[in-house]
Amino acid sequence: MANRENHSSAHPTGVIDAERVFKRAREVIKIEADAVLGLLDQIDHQLVEAAQCILNCTGRVVVSGMGKSGHVARKIAATLASTGTPALFVHPGEARHGDLGMIQADDVVLAFSNSGETEELATIAPHIKRLGAKLIAVTGNPESSLAKIADLHLNSAVKLEACPLNLAPTASTTASLALGDALALVLLDLRDFSAEDFARSHPGGSLGRRLLIRVEDVMRTEDQLPVVLLGTPVTEAFKEISGKRMGMTAVVDHAQRVMGIFTDGDLRRVLSQGIDVRQLVIDDVMSRSPKTIDRRRLASEVAHLMDTTRINHLLVVDGEGRLEGAVGIHDLLESKIL
Repeated sequence: MANRENHSSAHPTGVIDAERVFKRAREVIKIEADAVLGLLDQIDHQLVEAAQCILNCTGRVVVSGMGKSGHVARKIAATLASTGTPALFVHPGEARHGDLGMIQADDVVLAFSNSGETEELATIAPHIKRLGAKLIAVTGNPESSLAKIADLHLNSAVKLEACPLNLAPTASTTASLALGDALALVLLDLRDFSAEDFARSHPGGSLGRRLLIRVEDVMRTEDQLPVVLLGTPVTEAFKEISGKRMGMTAVVDHAQRVMGIFTDGDLRRVLSQGIDVRQLVIDDVMSRSPKTIDRRRLASEVAHLMDTTRINHLLVVDGEGRLEGAVGIHDLLESKIL
């Protein structure tokens, strides 16, 4: 019973001291921010050589680390892979038991260890060197075993951890993460990696949709495309609009050149004037010179054009002004462009 009471006393209940929370949180953020800023004075020519080494790499960047450094290594591997540098994470413990075969002579190994004395990395480092792969160490100790055996060393040393006991990896992992990100984005810059390149690695995300999906991927064509010829009775145009459920119909000549557009809005304006539409042909009521777009343009451009011009439909034409398709605001919504 006494043990239970002592255990529960370590976890006080009730209202906590807000000022104590604010003070500790601010201290942590300040220490970690200082740790990252401290890297500015530690960056040297080794970073340039590391970037050159990876640019020259004909294999992959194999990123590794144990514990909290392992979590950082996984994140950096993902960042590298999504920004133009082929990379993967290999757990150093598993590497000691067979996964070392995943590392080839034409690879570069990027190893994270704050102490530079991580046993698992120390065990596999000589084997990595014997394979002929380059080894780049990211440690907080330039005199460590890992730093000395590595071909290149990036210094991620911090003055103290944000943990009040100076034990839990906090500032050191933040600094390692920032240094890894710096290396990854240096490489992105050197490769002239573009936003479209980034989107190709993220086809399922919103950025990928905005930068990869083109008008031709979302436009309606053939049987789904509402279209009538010049001279078509307005009553027939009604049927086309209703049947294709797009809220408009394109109007073309016999050469399929776009002559105009007739929308639900146009219909409401005609009816509000009390005109007998049964006596009209589409030429009398259509809007001439409608907004058009090329099928190769980005769908995101359609969204922008619709937003700025306050229209809900765009006709897609070729270089000769011939109708190829149409895009409505609902098509953009279904494709998650909007």
